[in-house]
Amino acid sequence: MPEALHATLRATTPVPLDVALHCAPGEMLALVGPSGAGKSTVLRCIAGLHRAAEGEVRCGATWFGAGVNLAPHRRAVGLVFQDYALFPHMTALANVMAAMGHRAPATRAATARDLLARVHLAGLEERRPAELSGGQQQRVAMARALAREPAVLLLDEPFSAVDRATRRRLQAELAQLRRSLSVPIVMVTHDLDEALALADNMLLIHRGRALQTAPPAEMLARPANAEVARLLDLRNIYQAEVLGHEGEHTRLRWGALELEAPRAAAAGLVDLLVAPSAVLLHRRDRPSAGERENPVPARVLEVLALGADARVTLDVADPGGGPLVFTLPMHAARRNGLAPGEACVVSLLRDGLHIMPRG
Repeated sequence: MPEALHATLRATTPVPLDVALHCAPGEMLALVGPSGAGKSTVLRCIAGLHRAAEGEVRCGATWFGAGVNLAPHRRAVGLVFQDYALFPHMTALANVMAAMGHRAPATRAATARDLLARVHLAGLEERRPAELSGGQQQRVAMARALAREPAVLLLDEPFSAVDRATRRRLQAELAQLRRSLSVPIVMVTHDLDEALALADNMLLIHRGRALQTAPPAEMLARPANAEVARLLDLRNIYQAEVLGHEGEHTRLRWGALELEAPRAAAAGLVDLLVAPSAVLLHRRDRPSAGERENPVPARVLEVLALGADARVTLDVADPGGGPLVFTLPMHAARRNGLAPGEACVVSLLRDGLHIMPRG
């Protein structure tokens, strides 16, 4: 029966680590964070390719901790490397069979063919890596990882070496494949859209330290603090002051304005995140009901065309000097006369405001 993966990893040198993670059978956990944050190091610790100073790695049996440190080949791990690490002199079939030392020799070829068919490579079994595209090599690497019949599947930026269109196809294939997998899957990725599309939970790591674990959409909407928000490349972060609480709402002082946000257990100075989707432009020709929520006078700094949309940057008199950035259809920007220097009014819809404690 599949077991959950548990890992706690701590070290100060040579790579600082302070990470705890849990991944249930059939769940995908995405490790995200800036380059050099320690994401791949965590994966290597789980696989036994790197040893933390202390902690534990457990999936049913203990792989590391309490005097145990199993060698990589003794850990039931399937690992897909960023560069695939295929044997260049072997065919696709032979690469997959190379991971089947635990199976009877007479069964290996048929099983390898089934796995290659499962990753859409039927008919390409006799090709060597140099004769395969990047996406096809990635599929061979995935089949080889599955050939070990792993208790845990580890993916180290598996789609980073292919073009955008191929990456999207491979992501769709992985989403389909994982429905038939009942083991924990841990994936390192730098692509937040990829984590949103594929992962059940996301763990943000920075300088070897785990900062927050949550479903991707939840973390993007409600980061734990401003540090997490900035690492997720979220904008519209401001300092505000809690004035009090009324029913389901918290009242805030932001510069010269008072705002209402969803109730939060906070007091004093806080950080405030405004979701771009919560910015409602007041139409000059027809007011709407939402304009009563947190109206904010502003002046246009920039209107940048992004195809059919426009990214608008506003001066909102934030005491810290921060602008407000949001996106709306280009036709709406033109219809409302948005241009640098023009005055306008926006509403900050209260449900899109998120209060964070200051660190």
